[in-house]
Amino acid sequence: MSTQTEIAHFMGGLRKRNPHETEFHQAVKEVVTSVMPWYLDHEDYRKAQILERITEPDRIITFRVSWETDDGDIRANRAWRVQFNHSLGPYKGGLRFHPSVTQSVLKFLGFEQIFKNSLTGLPMGGAKGGSNFNPKGKSPREVMRFCQSMMTELHRHIGEDVDVPAGDIGVGAREISFLFGQYMRLENRWSGVLTGKGCSFGGSAVRTEATGYGCVYFCEHMLNQHNEQISDKVISISGSGNVALYAAEKAIDKNAKVVTLSDSGGFVHIKDGLTHQQLHYVKDLKENRRGRISEFAKEFGGVEYHHNARPWGIKCDVAMPCATQNELGTEDAKSLIDSGVIAVCEGANMPLTAEAAHLLEQHGVLHAPGKASNAGGVAVSGLEQSQNAMRISWTRDEVDSRLQSIIADIHARCVEYGHHEGRVNYVNGANIAGFKKVADAMLAYGVV
Repeated sequence: MSTQTEIAHFMGGLRKRNPHETEFHQAVKEVVTSVMPWYLDHEDYRKAQILERITEPDRIITFRVSWETDDGDIRANRAWRVQFNHSLGPYKGGLRFHPSVTQSVLKFLGFEQIFKNSLTGLPMGGAKGGSNFNPKGKSPREVMRFCQSMMTELHRHIGEDVDVPAGDIGVGAREISFLFGQYMRLENRWSGVLTGKGCSFGGSAVRTEATGYGCVYFCEHMLNQHNEQISDKVISISGSGNVALYAAEKAIDKNAKVVTLSDSGGFVHIKDGLTHQQLHYVKDLKENRRGRISEFAKEFGGVEYHHNARPWGIKCDVAMPCATQNELGTEDAKSLIDSGVIAVCEGANMPLTAEAAHLLEQHGVLHAPGKASNAGGVAVSGLEQSQNAMRISWTRDEVDSRLQSIIADIHARCVEYGHHEGRVNYVNGANIAGFKKVADAMLAYGVV
């Protein structure tokens, strides 16, 4: 059979086993499309059914989370922990609180996490978890009660050498702190069972900034590889959470011009480029006041707000989608190509639709997939685990230096496996490099 026939046959079986899980199907197809030609040349992998086994989670834990509102009403949400693959180390991956969370979304995120963690070179397996609970509009005490109720069940399934969750969308420092406090209450011990903790109780410097910083570091390596520089590049960023804000901060530090930020209501176009003063305002707006990006446009001149729109129609050299999955579709990709974009560097997980990614490839646009370009967050989470295990804390400069080294190594592996005719296919390079390390471990373990 041809490679395309093999891919179609495999995906047909996967869809049959996992019906209606469209996000999971999309994530698997991207990886399978990259690795299948290489996989077919390795008889030992095929005989061991590595591809079939690696796309099946080790286990999925589903449970109810009951909690009480400030008004005394009882609410019930659903929560999951998808422990996907721990061939390389303890399960590692974030927790997401958002109404859009489903088993399919968490399976796609957990599957991506396997290869992202593999690329870091750190001993971490892949997992993801979360709940369809929406923290927006909830009081701090309601969020606390939800987190405590969730950890009452979750604590049975995690541990510093078993599974180490972190934060994600809807789960920031506040939520991690509530979860960690309840874990200690239940277990009567302190351990590095969660990452993203406050620096005063076992957290790591640079953890908040790591995903955004890492995205810019990777983008700089990618541009340099193709004889371009990041300085003076016009960068369009979506989102206004941690990833977007700290990607913007590091881009400004690199003398790039950041012209957009967004939230679920729309986006802002900063014509003269975002300044550090403006960025400080947006950080306070989003992190402390939990306001809307439209308020930023009202506060500063030269900033236009576009309601219910995405930023990809603004002319830019580099696009960094940092909001959520499938936020950049075919028409958005066409707009970016028409404006002369040279690189797309993913800050979010799978922010491009499959059609948009294919279009970028056809037009020779450099495309860094999230498993490579947003691995900075989990890399520093891994460094936090190391610091907890050794009962030490590294300085900000030390952690940032280690982060830059890890990102440089990830880029090098993408080049090694994705280099073709003078350019690098970063999607293929990241998928094959990440897959090979996990596949070798699974092969060594035998049939488990």
